[in-house]
Amino acid sequence: MPDVARVAARPYPFSPPDRLNLDPLYAELRRVEPLTRVRLPFGEEAWLATRYVDVRTVLGDARFSRAASVGRDEPRLTPRQIEGGILSMDPPGHTRLRRLVAKAFTARRVEQLRPRTRQIADELIDAMVTAGPPADLVEHFATPLPIQVICELLGVPFADRHLFHVWSEAIVSTTSLSPEQIHEYLDNLYRYIGELVQQRRREPTDDLICAMVRARDEHQDRFTEQEVVQLAAGLLAAGHETTVTQLPNFAYVLLTHPDQLARLRAEPARVPTAIEELMRYVPLGVASAFARYATEDIEVGGVLVRAGEPVIGSLSSANRDETVFADPDRLDLGRETNPHIGFGHGVHHCLGAQLARMELQVGIGTLVARLPELRIAVPEPELTWKSGMIVRGLARMPVTW
Repeated sequence: MPDVARVAARPYPFSPPDRLNLDPLYAELRRVEPLTRVRLPFGEEAWLATRYVDVRTVLGDARFSRAASVGRDEPRLTPRQIEGGILSMDPPGHTRLRRLVAKAFTARRVEQLRPRTRQIADELIDAMVTAGPPADLVEHFATPLPIQVICELLGVPFADRHLFHVWSEAIVSTTSLSPEQIHEYLDNLYRYIGELVQQRRREPTDDLICAMVRARDEHQDRFTEQEVVQLAAGLLAAGHETTVTQLPNFAYVLLTHPDQLARLRAEPARVPTAIEELMRYVPLGVASAFARYATEDIEVGGVLVRAGEPVIGSLSSANRDETVFADPDRLDLGRETNPHIGFGHGVHHCLGAQLARMELQVGIGTLVARLPELRIAVPEPELTWKSGMIVRGLARMPVTW
């Protein structure tokens, strides 16, 4: 088993994000150097896993720990150290917190939200049609849809969206915000959620934040006030930021693959399958982070990872692994076998995966059904892409129909 810990580290990300194109170096590494040394903009050096089987190992094997990142100079894309909380925990602490909210995100509970989500999507399309083209799909559809859904689920006033949507950028910023702004926005977000928690104590309601408060007050030995506030804030931010980004990404991919879009319009029942393929195909992150630390010496990709070394798994590269997905760089909405890991894997598998799936199905399904002549309203090179964030996506997407 080779021990190549002294190999010089590559700068990572390998290149600036180019729309939704995945750097070709990932494919080369999967072939010749599936576990490679990298140096992120901040923190210590790490191993990067690029093959599907190795990424699943890093994310799913209990010998790799997120909790071990606490107190370390974790490899990261941002100047600030990653906040504590559920993302920096291992079982059983992670399990304890996840159970606090898991029931709200089961497939059954999410399906109960589908009719209301369809209603919101239809109302947004109605407003766009009434105002007439062109319209910014990001502002008028992709942003309000998941925000309103997560607000109603958690019990957060939708009228406050212009506040917390701005503050949530602190979660996904690399350089778009200064360290001082990130600190200020996070403080604002936590203070806002803390006030909602106190309000629920005074005036109980039927929503997820109230259920969390009730569980905290009934089991004070199990949950701290800070854990409840951080978890609720994380759900609010993560519960809309990624879907706000992916809805325009998916629409962009479909509109730039007219053969696949035509197939979807002809067979709308394929929307769920199409969403899974888009989850595989679209690389949401500009790079991978959230390193796992080896708790003992372990072989990954034929390389010895020593105890205490951090390893990062690239979901985007794993989802393009040619040993798992036939013709992986081709968008194929008819792909029936699709074990992608776009929502992660293991104990940190995205808690809101079922909610995101449903919202994406409803969002894309509604656009396809209601706006059959939808198209991008400007030349493709003139589209504006987000920058300085850990996610890649369109800042604006002018469309017409």
